[in-house]
Amino acid sequence: MPNHRLDVSYVELPAPQMEQTKQFYNRVFGWEWTDYGPVYVAYEGGAVEVGLNGAGKAAPAHAPGAEDPIGPFVLISCEDIEAKQAEVVAAGGEIISAIYPYPGGRRLHFLDPSGNILGVYQSDPL
Repeated sequence: MPNHRLDVSYVELPAPQMEQTKQFYNRVFGWEWTDYGPVYVAYEGGAVEVGLNGAGKAAPAHAPGAEDPIGPFVLISCEDIEAKQAEVVAAGGEIISAIYPYPGGRRLHFLDPSGNILGVYQSDPL
């Protein structure tokens, strides 16, 4: 069997609060959305594309401050984690796990308007 490289190219998030969730990610990460109907939109401008499914339901949240998210966990890189944390809050997100160190950098977990928990990380300088 040939050894083929498989790269993640698409992440779909539940978004029962579609408009608030679109606005949140636009404000925090600058993502622009293409509407594909009343319950589906996509951000198609990055190496990994993101879909929002208005018919989906988010998984239950992990405990505040915990560093052990439930289920698959999406992390988004940034260059200034303190600024990104402020943007998450200003856009209506909730910080679930404040900035904490991990091997190779620092990260935080946030709750978006549809109840999804994602993370932001900043790598240590090389």
